[in-house]
Amino acid sequence: MKKLILNIALVLALVVSVTSCRETKEGADNAADAIENAVEETGDAIEDAAEATGDAIEEGVDSMKEGAEDAAEATEETLDSTGNAIKEGAQNVKDGAKEMANNVKEAINETVDNAKTEGAKTLDKASNKLKSN
Repeated sequence: MKKLILNIALVLALVVSVTSCRETKEGADNAADAIENAVEETGDAIEDAAEATGDAIEEGVDSMKEGAEDAAEATEETLDSTGNAIKEGAQNVKDGAKEMANNVKEAINETVDNAKTEGAKTLDKASNKLKSN
């Protein structure tokens, strides 16, 4: 009877340990599945973040290129306008200088003519004075 009780206790212990091992194995499998799922989700999140970052960088680069092109066009237009204004201003200065030179020339000629006329009058007066004396 002692052997029978020991054998029954041994069988019960074996049954409990086998059942316990199955539960532990199932728990380990579940934990491994959970870890695997978490790793896959983390990988997917990293890929999505990398794609979003790449897209944002590309959009930023495109915006910068467009801004630079617009700035270059505006600068070119400004330079053209400035160049035209400078040319027009230079032409106005040139025309003004010509007009001023012509006015000075006319004034000098008029002054010379007046001087000749006044000189002739003064000579006539002096000549008349000499004749009358």
